[in-house]
Amino acid sequence: MDKDEIIGLLNQDLEGEHAAIIQYLTHAYAMGEGEMACEIEAIAREEMRHLDWLAETIVGLGGTPSLNRGDMRVGGESVSDWMMNDVRQEEDGIALYEEHIKAIDDPKIRRLLGRILSDEKSHRGDFEHFVNKAQKEDAKDSRGSRQDKITQVLNWGIEHEYTVILQYLLHSYTTATEDVKKEMQDQAINEMQHLGWLSEKMVDEKGTPRIEHTKVDQSTKTVDMLQADIKIEREVAAEYDRAVKKIEAPDLKELLKRIRDHEVYHAEVFTDLLKKEEGQG
Repeated sequence: MDKDEIIGLLNQDLEGEHAAIIQYLTHAYAMGEGEMACEIEAIAREEMRHLDWLAETIVGLGGTPSLNRGDMRVGGESVSDWMMNDVRQEEDGIALYEEHIKAIDDPKIRRLLGRILSDEKSHRGDFEHFVNKAQKEDAKDSRGSRQDKITQVLNWGIEHEYTVILQYLLHSYTTATEDVKKEMQDQAINEMQHLGWLSEKMVDEKGTPRIEHTKVDQSTKTVDMLQADIKIEREVAAEYDRAVKKIEAPDLKELLKRIRDHEVYHAEVFTDLLKKEEGQG
């Protein structure tokens, strides 16, 4: 099997991890606070680690990590239905990894996929347990149907955070500059925190988080990446600032201020990196 074929298979796996992350986070946020929601978020973080390993392997083979998201199962009338959908999501992933381990002849990649497969089998068992736990505890959907200025601002923020998470991760995988790679990964983690804060706040406000993203910059030159990242951070910091001035609820105002200040910081960090990169050109 040649490199292009291996890259194609690994991107299938990466898209599956992407789907699992968003599916599990959607379910965790919808449940509100609680032990089970925390455990599901922990599983989503393990899937993020898998995505990272796969993306790095794809780049090492000379490929580009896919930004596509695989199929998700987010329907169901009860929390136990959601957990059964998560079991099925894991079963699909297990089958795909087993298939790809048989197909790929590179021993290092087979070893990596086997490592991920072990996690997925464990996750399947966790979700099977959660099916019964949700039934016994009569776990409920904590989301609501509220739609107003507050939920509009929150969903806008969620959309932005999801977009830049993907953008910064892609840039971190494809840049050749180690300092930029590290900062992109660090800021992507911070944006993941923002996504969680905003989604949890949405549920607290009896709204429903909409975890979708807009266009992701896919520049291949580090200078172009940084310029795009500075631009989006400055625009979004200004938008958060406008939202802060319109929102009256003290707790939400403070949350938006905190995120705004983080975005300003990101722009400044990227600006320093850009100056350094241009100085080396």
